[in-house]
Amino acid sequence: MPHIPLDPALPGITGLLNYRQDTALPIRQLTQLLLRGESTLTEGERELIATVVSQGNQCKFCTAAHSAAADAVSGEKGIAEKVKNDPDNAPVSEKMKYLLEIARRTQADARTVSPELVAGARAAGATDMELHDTVLIAALFCLYNKYVDGLASVTPTDPAFYERLANILKSNGYLPSANRYATLNAN
Repeated sequence: MPHIPLDPALPGITGLLNYRQDTALPIRQLTQLLLRGESTLTEGERELIATVVSQGNQCKFCTAAHSAAADAVSGEKGIAEKVKNDPDNAPVSEKMKYLLEIARRTQADARTVSPELVAGARAAGATDMELHDTVLIAALFCLYNKYVDGLASVTPTDPAFYERLANILKSNGYLPSANRYATLNAN
């Protein structure tokens, strides 16, 4: 049961963003820029960063939502599960493995993002912008995870819900739009 009154048709972050749209807008704009804006990282790679951070924070809603989104935008069903459960053998580039480790460390204790880890990422091809964006995405999703769990948002258990949400994110990105969640709770 959420700690504040939220629209029951909008679980997780969706209800919180709807509750306070003035604070939601700048967060949505930053999320759109980082996850869907110009980048040398693919949208799928950026969704994987959001996924591993959310998993590290044990935020069930965000982990499920961004796992589904990573699969949807990458077109690779199950890629998020492989990255979460066996990152060393996941089918991603060495650069991405380094960036995901940087994201995990940023989530757990950002002070453990060492010069050696950054040097390894650079040697694997990571640019300064990719390093910057990885850490900022990780920090942003720590905010989202704490926001969702701190206000006890409802977390659906039906995987189909997250697939519908992923399709909304894939099609419409993160900015607000009219009837944005019209199909979210469709059966």
